[in-house]
Amino acid sequence: MGSRGIRDRVAIVGMGCTPFGEHWALSPEDMLVDAVTQAVGSAGMSAADVDAFWLGTLGTGNSGLVLSRPLKLDYKPVTRVENMCASGSEALRNACYAVASGAYEVAMAVGVEKLKDSGFSGLTTSPPPGAGDDGRGEATAPANFSLLAPAYADKYGVDLDTMKDVLSRIAWKNHANGARNPRAQFRKEVPIEKIKGAPSVAGMLGVFDCSGVSDGSAAAIVVPAEDAHRYTDRPIYVKGLSFVAGPAEGLSSTDYDFTTFPEVAASAADAYAQAGVTDPREQLAMAEVHDCFTPTELVLMEDLAFSQRGTAWKDVQSGVFDLDGELPVNPDGGLKAFGHPIGASGLRMMFEAWLQLRGEAPEDRTIASIAQGKKLALTHNLGGGPGDCVSFVSVVGSEPSA
Repeated sequence: MGSRGIRDRVAIVGMGCTPFGEHWALSPEDMLVDAVTQAVGSAGMSAADVDAFWLGTLGTGNSGLVLSRPLKLDYKPVTRVENMCASGSEALRNACYAVASGAYEVAMAVGVEKLKDSGFSGLTTSPPPGAGDDGRGEATAPANFSLLAPAYADKYGVDLDTMKDVLSRIAWKNHANGARNPRAQFRKEVPIEKIKGAPSVAGMLGVFDCSGVSDGSAAAIVVPAEDAHRYTDRPIYVKGLSFVAGPAEGLSSTDYDFTTFPEVAASAADAYAQAGVTDPREQLAMAEVHDCFTPTELVLMEDLAFSQRGTAWKDVQSGVFDLDGELPVNPDGGLKAFGHPIGASGLRMMFEAWLQLRGEAPEDRTIASIAQGKKLALTHNLGGGPGDCVSFVSVVGSEPSA
């Protein structure tokens, strides 16, 4: 049985997002309070008005006390959730379903991560004893994701010099967008030749092909759609939410060729069905995707059906996904330039959709597709690696369906 969905049954009425970066002087509590204060302020309420909270984090604390303590919450349910790099999206999904079910009138999703103090990047925790091998062994995240580029080039006949150009252009685009974003970790444009000539990290990946290691927090407030205008005159309506976990067979299967994330394709198809999206490239105003590494973004363009199989590299080169392109992707800079504090990233993506759909993005970062009348946005968040991951896709809109 497929998902029934909760199309237009809940709306986001408040959001907040801290700057992402190296916040040596800030604690997780500082960042949580900042994001939550922004969110409740934008909805004209206080944290005391929220009935229940969901907190997404991978390694920053082990219970709901991580949130209730700094917010001084009086005996409210706070549920900590974790789904690797998609933990923030998982918090949002749970908050939305809780409100849609009628269990709560006001719910909040919060994501946070404090990575810089840990000295680690990526997935900072290990499976507990007896949990089984995750299939990735001792290889680093850059090593695992670097396998996508030569596999894609080989399958679709793209020479390696051209593939390097494509990957570098993805990084260039996201840095150009991040340079216009005061909350981004990296706020400088980077010349494409500098990107291409950067020191190697793994395979074809250079330093600029990899997302940053960041601290940060983001939050969203969810209410029943019929109550949305009590809090804001520009709510964002949830059209589709899909989260899938794959069988994790890719790394042990001779059929897996490292040119797709089957979990992403499955969650995208499910979210589109829930939202009534039949032509995502035409119907979506923008997309925020999980560009942990540049070849990830390339492959995602096909898994999300923005490009036909084997053609995304051409669309990247022609500017389809640029800020002023047909379908802007990562207009806030993405993981690449905005940064990637694991538990906060999924909600940071939604924050950009919130700004753009409400017409609140800075003028030099406002996407042309909004002015053209498009009213839908997509966020995509994954956790894990090629052949072994979970995937989240949301579709949201600035208006309820007719």
